[in-house]
Amino acid sequence: MTIEEIQNEIIDEFSMFDDWEERYQYMIDLGKTLPLIDEAHKTDDNIIKGCQSKVWVHANMNDDKVEFTADSDAIITKGIIAILIRAFSNQHPKDIIEANTDFIDKIGLKEHLSPTRANGLVSMIKQLKMYAIAYQTQLN
Repeated sequence: MTIEEIQNEIIDEFSMFDDWEERYQYMIDLGKTLPLIDEAHKTDDNIIKGCQSKVWVHANMNDDKVEFTADSDAIITKGIIAILIRAFSNQHPKDIIEANTDFIDKIGLKEHLSPTRANGLVSMIKQLKMYAIAYQTQLN
């Protein structure tokens, strides 16, 4: 699936819920399915700066596609990074770099986060795209 197809799938899933309490619960459930980062990668180098909670992200290149793993010490944050990894993992670096992130606004996520969590969300997206830029540079 393309990034856009995955994002549309996420939008459809979130639209099934009537209120934000149900959406938060769904995000928590998504966090439980997150491809967890290896303990060896839970280092200061892999912590996303700008997040209120601790969020670790690790990236690998496999067959010209970036694979992300992550973890967080907070359940909501773990759900947020799970959504992002679902959209961007196993994709070509160029596609990640060029990907639109409007789907976050379409599911209403940013407006239902505290300002510090919203800043953390932006930092997570930036970090995933920075990994993609680094891998794209290796491919060129």
